[in-house]
Amino acid sequence: MPTSPSVVAQDQSSLYEDDLYAWANRQAELLRARKLDELDLDHIAEEIDDVGNEIYERLESALTILFMHMLKWDYQPERRSRSWEATIREQRKRIATLMRKNPSLKARLAAAQQSGYDYGRDKASGETDIPVENFPDVSPYSWLDVTEREFRLDSSDK
Repeated sequence: MPTSPSVVAQDQSSLYEDDLYAWANRQAELLRARKLDELDLDHIAEEIDDVGNEIYERLESALTILFMHMLKWDYQPERRSRSWEATIREQRKRIATLMRKNPSLKARLAAAQQSGYDYGRDKASGETDIPVENFPDVSPYSWLDVTEREFRLDSSDK
């Protein structure tokens, strides 16, 4: 005897709450088998939204780390290091990759830059013991600064 759609939906919802991994595998299996009437559509939509949000959060996180190091570089020149250079290069690569793989992020780039700067400013303050008020409220960095400004120790740097 076939299971009623409401029982299937209830079972799917319970599995979603109890074991997300098993639920995801089951949804993929149902999709591949074209058993669309058995899918947990509400939770699938929620998970797809989450995937998009995670990609945006990865961009924001990379910008946060980048801005933190740019501020440290500019406000503590005596402490500049190769590791700061490396971190800046790494975060730039992460940002470029995210933007290349997800071109629609461009529409949210200004918001990501602003929140990334806000978080980076707080982190820079915490790591340098420089009061957060000593850093500009609004990012002083253009997109060109974010992507191309040179950060290199030269012979006069330590």
